[in-house]
Amino acid sequence: MIGYKIRSFPNYLLTLAAEKPISIETMEGMFKPEAFQGKTIIITGGGTGLGRSMGRYLLQLGANLVITSRKKDVLEQAAAQLMAETGGEVLAVSCDVRKYEEIERLLNETENRFGVIHGVLNNAAGNFISPTERLSHRAFDIVVDIVLRGTYYTTLAAGKRWIKNKQPGVFLNIVTTYAWTGSGYVVPSACGKAGVLALTRSLAVEWAKYNIRSNAIAPGPFPTEGAWSRLLPGDLVSKFDPAARIPLKRVGDHQELANLAAYLLSDYSAYINGEVVTIDGGEWLRNGGEFSHFEEITEEMWDKLEKSRGK
Repeated sequence: MIGYKIRSFPNYLLTLAAEKPISIETMEGMFKPEAFQGKTIIITGGGTGLGRSMGRYLLQLGANLVITSRKKDVLEQAAAQLMAETGGEVLAVSCDVRKYEEIERLLNETENRFGVIHGVLNNAAGNFISPTERLSHRAFDIVVDIVLRGTYYTTLAAGKRWIKNKQPGVFLNIVTTYAWTGSGYVVPSACGKAGVLALTRSLAVEWAKYNIRSNAIAPGPFPTEGAWSRLLPGDLVSKFDPAARIPLKRVGDHQELANLAAYLLSDYSAYINGEVVTIDGGEWLRNGGEFSHFEEITEEMWDKLEKSRGK
């Protein structure tokens, strides 16, 4: 397997290398306190990156939060920190979303702790930034299994429970703008995210009769501290500066995304169903395929990146 591997817990490329979000400006939450009081929300990939930022805001609004990923130590540390920061209740459950029985266990533990599950935020993802010809078939399997299989397994397991119990619910899926444009150098991710987008829109129609809504968010760059410099060392940082590709000439603030996620998970958005909301400062309208500009990286540069990042 050749290419730079991005860990599977957070969703977007620029969120994967560090915990601390870069604040573009002082951004406040848009909801009144206790807007999620008594609500229980599950976030896959919720211990790091954007998942953690969205979860923190939901806790501030009074939600009971369940975070899950494969690494229990990371989850437990995140849960302890989030509870200390917000005073909210966090349940950390290790779970590989590629395994249906582990998702069932996650749902059981959530119900045992908090009772009813009100919303699921499918955020876990994985990626390989690489020329496609350098990837093995296993690389495709890893990414598509986490992104697409993980999302439809989680959605199917939670949705069946809601339908059986005649309970309303809401799904929020994190996709990407290249789910509809496609993009070079992230082809497995583009395939998986396109499937998630189709799942979102399809179930929005089919499960609406059960009062179950499905929506999605397509984020642009929301970096965490040091992430971009670690992905592209040296002069490559300035060459591929994400802010330069965005009409607003800046990257996103985590609170901006958290505000949007909270809205789409809340009862305030009860008439929004089957929608995907882009929050990228106009990036995809200007540039199309998110990573297609990586054609400027030479074979020698790819070799250098692989050596510096590991296989």
